Amino acid sequence: MEDEDSLKIPITKKVPQTEFSKKFTEGMYNRMATSFFKYGKVAEAYPHKIDAIASLNVRLERYKETGNTEWLMDVANFAMIEYMHPKHPKAHFFATDSEDSPGRVLDGNLTIDKNTDLKLKEK
Repeated sequence: MEDEDSLKIPITKKVPQTEFSKKFTEGMYNRMATSFFKYGKVAEAYPHKIDAIASLNVRLERYKETGNTEWLMDVANFAMIEYMHPKHPKAHFFATDSEDSPGRVLDGNLTIDKNTDLKLKEK
């Protein structure tokens, strides 16, 4: 079992603190803790009783409908649960680089940005 100290995420001086949200991950943790006391251990429900990806998708839709960012913490938690206890029959981890990335969807366009050095250009 992880102790509290292992939950600390080191922030280096190389990456600005604006690039990571400690408040978001603390919110994730708090919601997982509440769920533990309400529903029990994650491993007792996933993947055989509850579908994490389907649950994730429902919450993503709720976020789209309401704009309540709490739903995004739930989305992240269900993604983490799928990572920990995958239901996908081909679940695996393979580190990819930018060549394999699907890229980012540019705002206002239907194009995919695969340029990692992209500076947003005027439309």
